[in-house]
Amino acid sequence: MYRLFVKRSLDFVISLILLLIISPIFVLLVIFLAFANNGKPFFVQRRPGKNEKIFSIIKFKTMNDKKDAHGNLLPDNERFTNVGNIVRKTSLDEIPQLINVLKGEMSLIGPRPLIIEYLPIYNSTQKIRHKIRPGITGWAQVNGRNSITWKKKFEYDVWYVENFNFLLDLKIVRLTLKKVVQKEDVNLSKDKTSEYFNGTN
Repeated sequence: MYRLFVKRSLDFVISLILLLIISPIFVLLVIFLAFANNGKPFFVQRRPGKNEKIFSIIKFKTMNDKKDAHGNLLPDNERFTNVGNIVRKTSLDEIPQLINVLKGEMSLIGPRPLIIEYLPIYNSTQKIRHKIRPGITGWAQVNGRNSITWKKKFEYDVWYVENFNFLLDLKIVRLTLKKVVQKEDVNLSKDKTSEYFNGTN
């Protein structure tokens, strides 16, 4: 029952309530980030969702679009804006994904949606992560997040898909809040981002 109906219903109701509660903060962040990013407060990127259906994930934009003399984007550590750095450190950049949850493209909890470029290099086991809606947070995020290997992340994702239930989701919510407050297991520095997955690492 939880897998088929309750989880989606809770996703919708909780996301709607959260958006209403934090709407003043949401509006302020839109204004500040619009100023910092030349009128572009949001980062939108195509990602694979449930059954590998492609959707547009929405996040707050924490980096500008400055380019070098050859027209290439500067390294990530040179593009973080001051307000964007604060938003990223506090995980506030994830807030717009509540809209994705309302639309049914994401869940509050599930495997994180990764970039489309990874789709051709997943093995059959790793592809299991796409059997459910991707989440804003997940089992891998509360068990190491960016500090663990890709192999371990996929193991956690697949395990979650095969074992998730209401009590496990409650546990993930509690651990996520703890990690956000304590800033554990996440690359927060401006000079480091997640390692690119190449199919073997």
